[in-house]
Amino acid sequence: MQKAAVRKSGSEQMDLFSAPPVDAENASPMVRFDDMIGRSSRMLEIFELIEKVADCDSTILINGETGTGKGLVARAIHKKSRRRAKPFISINCGAIPENLLESELFGHVKGAFTGATTTKPGKFELADGGTVFLDEIGDMSADLQVKVLKVLEEGEFEAVGGSKTIKVDVRIITATHRDLSEEVQKGNFREDLFYRLYVIPMMLPALRERTQDIPHLAAYFLTESNRRNHRQVNGLSADALEDMMAHRWPGNVRELKNLVERMVVLKATGTITRRDLPPELKTGARGGEAPAAAVLEISEDGICLTSAVTEFEKALILQSLEKTQWVKNKAAKLLHLNRTTLVEKIKRHQLRPCGV
Repeated sequence: MQKAAVRKSGSEQMDLFSAPPVDAENASPMVRFDDMIGRSSRMLEIFELIEKVADCDSTILINGETGTGKGLVARAIHKKSRRRAKPFISINCGAIPENLLESELFGHVKGAFTGATTTKPGKFELADGGTVFLDEIGDMSADLQVKVLKVLEEGEFEAVGGSKTIKVDVRIITATHRDLSEEVQKGNFREDLFYRLYVIPMMLPALRERTQDIPHLAAYFLTESNRRNHRQVNGLSADALEDMMAHRWPGNVRELKNLVERMVVLKATGTITRRDLPPELKTGARGGEAPAAAVLEISEDGICLTSAVTEFEKALILQSLEKTQWVKNKAAKLLHLNRTTLVEKIKRHQLRPCGV
């Protein structure tokens, strides 16, 4: 197998910090893979898996929390595939109303519905020869799941309001923050579609599970924010970085990126210190836990209760394991569970000690 095409930074990247980051003396150089950054074992495994699966046409299901980079992984797979010269078309299945999503995916003919004044091709037709990335496929309705299944099995579909069969050659990559196997058991997701998607599963780690990547990610985002916003912030102090590495990062890499940009814009010059951090990061540094308000707060866009409960359970299990140095018997007692149940939940959430 061809080695992963990675770029390692030298001292220039680490010099962005005015003081050495945590464990900098033993830190290996940053690894950049396409638009992703990381040197943790979990991310290196992801980079290697991308290389292995890129040049085939097998369906891929990417699972991970919001903000972990599912879209970046999908795009990297396409860019390294034999389809790289053809379109890569991404669509968020949870962001478009069901009545519009069908038309977006499969197109429509003139007069198919009120407002359909012209014939319009859908994403699958536009992506012919390339890749379609269906983000948040767990939010797709049962009726649309049937049509996607037909594309996977037969490579064909009909536009909304049309009778002509349209044949396409596309690779389908999907992603979700949900546990689709649980959704199948609940009757919310088709079992036959699940197994067609679950050919090559990829589980992206949360940022709190790859904390050794935080200094490198922060350095990269700091450089980019300086460039885009015409600022001259020269780095992060050691105490600021320490607090950042203790934070739980519920929004993952996206949250880190946005935070660094905010601090760069507001600081403008000099070094970002602990005093420049928002209160929630200072709380995380003292207790290693996200404030209760951050867990329970509902944004203007709403919140998926099932997903929130799942993530809350995952966070509590991880906290109990960290408190007991991953001694499962002790962690089970803290959670009032038997050890077998805890082990099953650890496997389901794919939890591992940091650095493993």
